[in-house]
Amino acid sequence: MISQTINKAEAACPAFLNTEMRKLHSKESVNLCELTQGKAILVVNTASNCGFTPQFKSLEAIHKKYKDSGLVVIGFPSDDFFQEEDEEKETAKVCFVNYGVTFTMLQTSAVRGSDVNPVFKHLGDKTTSPKWNFYKYVVSRDKKTVKHFNSKMKPEDKEFIQAIEAVL
Repeated sequence: MISQTINKAEAACPAFLNTEMRKLHSKESVNLCELTQGKAILVVNTASNCGFTPQFKSLEAIHKKYKDSGLVVIGFPSDDFFQEEDEEKETAKVCFVNYGVTFTMLQTSAVRGSDVNPVFKHLGDKTTSPKWNFYKYVVSRDKKTVKHFNSKMKPEDKEFIQAIEAVL
């Protein structure tokens, strides 16, 4: 009986999402289980000073287009590739002011290596760890299927849009 309860809880919230993380440049935290429950997810590791940083514009467009269809976009700033601002307020300025990001951006964290955050640990185990900034991971509503795309895949590319639409 207890194992069935655990299995139901795990099905409702997979371990990799069973965490609270602080929003970027905020005291407010977000429960990733609550944020993503019943929804498909687009997870992206970001950096403020990268040649791929302009992808924020297209990611925001995807967020606006698909949020009502059940897609949650989550950005994870990371300095793993040494292209993130030292001050979180500067990271926030790039995201929110320079690119008008309204999707969920979380505090700066590791997306690979020994101190990787739990979300990217799971994504790396299921597919591959990011080799650079702006790796994109599309996660199905049931959280069982993960498809990854490297930095060079633009968010507006047909193949990427098809992957998003397939999980909605």
